[in-house]
Amino acid sequence: MFIQTEATPNPATLKFIPGRTVLDHGTMEFTSPDAAARSPLAERLFGVPGVTGVFYGSDFVTVTKDGSDWQHLKPAILGVIMEHYMSGAPLLADGDPGDGNAPHADEFFSAEDAETVEIIKDLLETRIRPAVAGDGGDITFRGFKDGIVYLDMKGSCAGCPSSTATLKHGIQNLLKHFVPDVVEVRPM
Repeated sequence: MFIQTEATPNPATLKFIPGRTVLDHGTMEFTSPDAAARSPLAERLFGVPGVTGVFYGSDFVTVTKDGSDWQHLKPAILGVIMEHYMSGAPLLADGDPGDGNAPHADEFFSAEDAETVEIIKDLLETRIRPAVAGDGGDITFRGFKDGIVYLDMKGSCAGCPSSTATLKHGIQNLLKHFVPDVVEVRPM
């Protein structure tokens, strides 16, 4: 088994591509060892000293580190991922990833903005999320109020030094171009 690695715009996050499907749909993020308890792979990755986050996309795993050096972490992480896939163990202990693209119960927007929100969500899904996934992350809609779009940044996007520029110059400009009601984009 050959696992490719790719740098991401976030120097604290590295993208690992095992050459097979990781999640059939949606994404999953684990930001602590306790949260990782439902995934044997994430649990083992948190066992590598220096790992502070694990994120699953359709065909990749991103791992976020503390101040540790990738030169020392990368071989251990590659070993954990390889052992997991070679063992045939399930990605999730309960086998159910849920729907990572399902609306969050805590999404907020007024009923009169429903049509605008659908356009925003469509643009996020078709134009923005695929590009962000290429960098090992994900961005999901959280809310819309008074012309402000609130987004949740995950994986390599969370804590990335260039995420502010991505939001303001990339996503905000795109949304403002296609949706005149949008005046600003903010992270949650």
